[in-house]
Amino acid sequence: MSNAVEDEVRFERIDEHIALVTLNRPSARNAVNGAVALAIERFTKQIEEDKSIRVAVLASTGDVFCAGLDLKAVAAGKMWETVTPDGGFAGFVYAKKSKPWIVAVQGPAAGGGVEIALSCDMIVASEAASFALPEVKRGLIAGAGGAYRITRGLSRALAIEMVVTGEPLSAKRAYEAGLINRITAKGAEREEALAIAARIAANSPIAVRESLRVTRYAADLCEADLRATQDDAVKHVLAASDYQEGAKAFVERRAPVWSS
Repeated sequence: MSNAVEDEVRFERIDEHIALVTLNRPSARNAVNGAVALAIERFTKQIEEDKSIRVAVLASTGDVFCAGLDLKAVAAGKMWETVTPDGGFAGFVYAKKSKPWIVAVQGPAAGGGVEIALSCDMIVASEAASFALPEVKRGLIAGAGGAYRITRGLSRALAIEMVVTGEPLSAKRAYEAGLINRITAKGAEREEALAIAARIAANSPIAVRESLRVTRYAADLCEADLRATQDDAVKHVLAASDYQEGAKAFVERRAPVWSS
């Protein structure tokens, strides 16, 4: 395992095809300041551009996943340093991510921390985790995607309850409501996320990316536009050779060797 460590964000190659990005400000509850936003954006772009990386996992150290915006940055008049032109809040919530991202949430996620989690494709959470959008308690709005993305993961009624009361949702209730993919014992969430990443990385990279593209659009496009997006995805997949390799590997009872 290779490792490049920054002061507040870590980047690791778990193996040839899996990247792990870790927020590393436990003393500040992993709150996002300008340095964190720039580091996350840089690593996100690195993952996007590296063809050998097929899936990424986002995690954090300490007992809190992420408390959102660092209020010390706000007090110092540096709130906008936490937003980048390409990535939005934390350099991440609106960043281009054509590959799957899995977030491992070990403890409470609040405000921007939830918005970071919602901008990933899958959520694995420990039983100690919770999810809150408390912005209304401070006269604010979950304006980094949270106010609308939460409705994609929860029923409309439960999503509205979260955004207008600001009260947290437990990991158990979030799992039962379909917001998270897996719930684990405390401390096991990262390994579970990496295990899912390994299963994804074993699949055809182009098939994963194109399948993900269609699925992500499902909540946003009409039937006709979804059909067009699907047809375009199929065209890209068939233009590669992985589908032939997949068939040959199945017939020959061996692991496929993907070229995309």
